[in-house]
Amino acid sequence: MSTRQVASLHPAVRDDIQDLVTRRPLPGPGLPQVDPFLFLNHHGPQTYPPGNRGLPFGPHPHRGFETVTFIIEGSLAHHDSGSGASVVEAGGVQWMTAGSGLVHAELSPDDFKRSGGPLELLQLWVNLPARLKMTDPAYVPVPASDIGETHLAEGVMMRAVSGAPNAPLTSLTGVMLATITMEAGTSATLPAPEGRNVLFYTVRGSAQIGKSHVPEHNLATLGEGADVEVESDDGCLILFGHADPIGEPVVAHGPFVMNSEAEIVKAIRDYQAGRLGGL
Repeated sequence: MSTRQVASLHPAVRDDIQDLVTRRPLPGPGLPQVDPFLFLNHHGPQTYPPGNRGLPFGPHPHRGFETVTFIIEGSLAHHDSGSGASVVEAGGVQWMTAGSGLVHAELSPDDFKRSGGPLELLQLWVNLPARLKMTDPAYVPVPASDIGETHLAEGVMMRAVSGAPNAPLTSLTGVMLATITMEAGTSATLPAPEGRNVLFYTVRGSAQIGKSHVPEHNLATLGEGADVEVESDDGCLILFGHADPIGEPVVAHGPFVMNSEAEIVKAIRDYQAGRLGGL
């Protein structure tokens, strides 16, 4: 089987949220999802001044999927109606299984609001199949110290949070997720088993896959094959993952992702009735 090649490129669309610099590569024009990857927001990079208001993500509900937040720079406080609470610093990850539903808030810690500093976040939504959409909610904070480093080649380092031998988490659906740092003038083979869909987003810098250049802030969809041969002339940071496609109907309405309109209506009614808890 040949290595995977770029099928299409999707530049992230700038869509700031208040004073938070935000780019969204997924969903985008002509690309509703990369099954099961539903949504990706890239916040920052930017530097907050002392005495800032912090992040604007107060209490809001979710049902039917998982959120995975990579803290590239800065820090992030999490609170949810299932008693999950933590502050994760740069290099760490917050993994939340919304499942049957909860309410959570993602805010800047008080010391960040007082002192300011650099901030950059990646939040990814990963779909759940119908059989798992009403699973019990869960939250796992993963500090940077728990995420091992795998050297794929000289100057190429992978930090996998799930789906790899040294990863700290095993997801409900076997999703592999990692960040990959490439120094300038390096190349490597990224593992991407045949039959799985690949997530490839250039957070910083640019990459080359075969004859295709993947500029900064672009999501590349990849064709069939096994593994990804990638190189970088100027160095880059990549969000990389792969997963088995679910292949089920996706009906999304705001913070809820289900398989039918009726399930969306029920999710809204359950939230309005307080069945997802509160903060």
